[in-house]
Amino acid sequence: MTESALLAVNELAPPPTEGLITPAYRDLNTVFHHQRADYGMNGVRHVGAVKQLAQAYDARSLLDYGCGKQTLIEALRLSWARGYDPCIPGLDGPPAPADLVACTDVLEHIEPECLEAVLDHLRSLTLKVLYATISLQPAKKTLPDGRNTHLIVQPAAWWLWRLLPRWEPDTIRCGKGEMVCVLRVPGEAPRSPKDIVNNIRL
Repeated sequence: MTESALLAVNELAPPPTEGLITPAYRDLNTVFHHQRADYGMNGVRHVGAVKQLAQAYDARSLLDYGCGKQTLIEALRLSWARGYDPCIPGLDGPPAPADLVACTDVLEHIEPECLEAVLDHLRSLTLKVLYATISLQPAKKTLPDGRNTHLIVQPAAWWLWRLLPRWEPDTIRCGKGEMVCVLRVPGEAPRSPKDIVNNIRL
C-alpha cells in the first residue's frame, strides 16, 4: 500500500477507543443503528430527570455517553450538551469531561470484557455527577449475529459492586427491571434526595 493510500485509510478509520469496544462489535452496532430506526432512541425519556439534576448540581456542561440517535440532546436544547457514541460516525471522537454525565440504557450493552475500561472512562469524564440507568433484564431486540442486545444481564447488587468504588451514591432506585442511579464524584457535596428523586421515573 502506498503512503497516500495508507493516509487515506487512517483518515477514514474511527478514532481509537482504547479497549472500550472491540472493532467487530463497534461495526456491528453501527450497522444495527442504520438498519433499525428504533435502536438508540430511548434517551428522550430521561429529559426530566437530567434537567433537574443539571439544576441541582449547577451543571454548566453535559455529556450524553452512548447517546445513540441523540434524542436526549435534541430534547434538552442546551448549547452546552454534547453526545458521544463510538458506534455513530461523527459522534465517535474523544469526549471532553462534563459536570453532568448521562449514561442511559448503555452499560448493559457493553461487552463484558470491556466493562471495567468503560466504567473507568466514565469516571474520568465525570466532573460532578453521573446519571445512569441500567436494564437488569434481557432486551426485546437481538443483534444481527443473534445475540440479545443486552450483553450483560445482572442484578443490581452486581452493578453496585462495580459502580460504588468509583462514585458515591446520592440516589439508587430499582424497579420494573431497571436500576436508576445518581452518583457523585468523591468530594462533591451531596444534594437533598427530594431535589433529585422527584423527576426520576421508572
